[in-house]
Amino acid sequence: MSDEQAEGGNGTKGAIVAKTLADHAYQRIRRDIVAGKLAPGSKLRLEALTKRYDVGMSPLREALARLVGDALAVIEGQRGFWVAPLSIAEFEDITRVRGLIETEAMQLSIEQGGPDWEAAVRVSYEDLSKLERKLKKKSDDALPAWEDANRRFHEALVAACGSPWLIRFRSMLYDQSERYRRISLIRSAADRCVHDEHEAIVEAALSRQVLKACRLTELHLRRTADVVREALAAEQRKRA
Repeated sequence: MSDEQAEGGNGTKGAIVAKTLADHAYQRIRRDIVAGKLAPGSKLRLEALTKRYDVGMSPLREALARLVGDALAVIEGQRGFWVAPLSIAEFEDITRVRGLIETEAMQLSIEQGGPDWEAAVRVSYEDLSKLERKLKKKSDDALPAWEDANRRFHEALVAACGSPWLIRFRSMLYDQSERYRRISLIRSAADRCVHDEHEAIVEAALSRQVLKACRLTELHLRRTADVVREALAAEQRKRA
């Protein structure tokens, strides 16, 4: 569909169609950046992206502008758009701030969550546990499903915090950290059992042990950070 068709010349309908196309492009490009399919630091060439995502230039530019707002893309004057690069310093900052947001949201969620929250946490944990078992068997289709289940698990834990802004900031930080965290799945520490970490967190949360749940969450994020830091340092050594 051309930009002219999408924008519809005049009227509300054309504007709605254009916004829908921009939203669709935004979601797809965002997903590919987070997954690493669009490499960190790579140039986002508009002509190539219009073909790859089957979208017109106008909605594409709108989608890229939104990604700049998410800090997943950067714009450099007249040189165009680029996938945001990765750096150890940025990751350290993301991890520190995410820890503050995540534990605050978890504390409120544990204090305020009712039976529905408890049920949602249990279901998300059980779903994640099933996929962790598949992941150990090196199943080819397990990793994308595990990624989704891991996101739902961490979202469920903080869902009852009662603060839309905490939820929003936590989601943004999760997406940023996920770009880095995926590296840890490739270079996972042999002596680390992520399932046990998740199990300890959920048991503390459902037992309403606020301080323990928050402490375990901090350790969980720190252990991931250690693995990611090692992977990033290794990549830097390769390029040196």
